[in-house]
Amino acid sequence: MPEFKIQHITKYAYDGFVRDSANKIILYPIVDIYQEVLKHDLNITGHPQVDTYVDYYGNEVGSFTYTEPHNLMIINSQLSIITHPRPLPLDNIFSAEQWNELFNLRYVVPYIDFLKQEYFEGLSELRPVVEAERKAEDTPYHTALKFCKYVYKNFEYIKGVTTVETTLDEIWALKAGVCQDFAHLLMVMLRLVGIPARYVSGYICPNKDGMRGEGATHAWAEAYLPGYGWLGIDPTNNCVANENHVRLAVGRNFSDCSPVKGVYKGVAGHRLEVSVSVGYEDGQVHEEKDIFTVANHARPAAGIARNSYAKYMEMIEQQQQQQQQ
Repeated sequence: MPEFKIQHITKYAYDGFVRDSANKIILYPIVDIYQEVLKHDLNITGHPQVDTYVDYYGNEVGSFTYTEPHNLMIINSQLSIITHPRPLPLDNIFSAEQWNELFNLRYVVPYIDFLKQEYFEGLSELRPVVEAERKAEDTPYHTALKFCKYVYKNFEYIKGVTTVETTLDEIWALKAGVCQDFAHLLMVMLRLVGIPARYVSGYICPNKDGMRGEGATHAWAEAYLPGYGWLGIDPTNNCVANENHVRLAVGRNFSDCSPVKGVYKGVAGHRLEVSVSVGYEDGQVHEEKDIFTVANHARPAAGIARNSYAKYMEMIEQQQQQQQQ
């Protein structure tokens, strides 16, 4: 039962004073028998009241408005959490029976949303791959593991080559990306054979062997398996998501699980810094930090470090409805 201390800081520094900053945040960890939250402190500049609600997918969402003029806003989420190992599927139901059960879920809420396929021109190329990887005797569980391994083996993990705006076709052509790209591609493969699949956002915490994406925001997929329920599968690391994966939110895709969204009134130029640190059980800390500038919808200055999460935050900022005072 590992215990992790996670700090996720989002900092906005504006060129001038802004006001009426309205934001939606999904920074609250899922609470169930596998995740025990010991403490969660959320500190926001100006201490605005945060109203929370549960969205359609069961995620806890916070919303707040910081009305006073300000040139700096920090959203600081500090979390202490214990994770519990999740048992693997027994997979002792006949394969045909499991596939038949999945077939009958096609028009059942809420599985309908998790079976809908995004438009993807490369489907004609991916379908033969899916059929080649899948054997007639394979159960949904074994099929999901094979698809996970295929993504892991055939797509290169490279930070910065994609953004959350990158399409499935671009990812397919690049044969590279990061965690959210791998998750989206795995979901396509699962949905093609009738396995409901959903996107998971959260953190991957360090272990002794090291994992890609550890100590930072992370994403993976969950597959619905008959007789078991939702099983987390991490194609970035070719593993079943277990006690080193801390879940924040689930949804159809990345857009349902965005950690921070907002609008404000004021000047356009500002600087955004996002940092995530995860405490090891032995007291060591792994930290990832992204810093970049957005001004009048311009590109960040040369030399600024930007991975895919940073690029997502840039996109959100560029889409904000800014109004001059």
